Amino acid sequence: MNAHCPRAGTTFRGRLVLGLAAGLALVACSSPPPQAPTAAAQPVSTAPPPPPVAPPQAMSANPAAVAPNDANRGAALPSASAAPGEASIFFAFDEYVIASEYLPTIEKLGRYLSAAPAAVLRVEGHADERGSHEYNLALGQKRAEAVVRALRTYGVRDNQVEAVSFGEERPRAEGHEEASWSQNRRADLRPAAKP
Repeated sequence: MNAHCPRAGTTFRGRLVLGLAAGLALVACSSPPPQAPTAAAQPVSTAPPPPPVAPPQAMSANPAAVAPNDANRGAALPSASAAPGEASIFFAFDEYVIASEYLPTIEKLGRYLSAAPAAVLRVEGHADERGSHEYNLALGQKRAEAVVRALRTYGVRDNQVEAVSFGEERPRAEGHEEASWSQNRRADLRPAAKP
């Protein structure tokens, strides 16, 4: 079969090649020019991000200090519990930033876990009763994950820690005031069996 184009007397194949060449030329002209790499390129880090730390206003030598600027944050944070094998990290209202007073507890557990690869820890995030069920589950998860990230900075392996959230489902205190709510905004660190 003859593949001639009746109008110009050229072959269909010739027109196709010419059309493709014109299309490629347009595409090449429309792309942005390549940028040269900058001389001060920053190295890429594969290290995990550091744990969230309270803003400077919330960090104080006073162990009762909490994050500012909210009437619900006026009560003191409880102390970390010292039960053998367990600890609790408490949080300010609607926060998942670890207060500086709990960093020694995190460091102690992190160094222990990194030196004992068979040890496993379950970090259980909790919230007070304010907020929707879904919101409190998400906030509890963020609190647990913040603690896990902080532990990993000390060399704790992924298979040694598990972050779970119970939201408002397991309150430590049953009241409906700040003193009770402050006990329920926490992450409990509990020894767990290795799967």
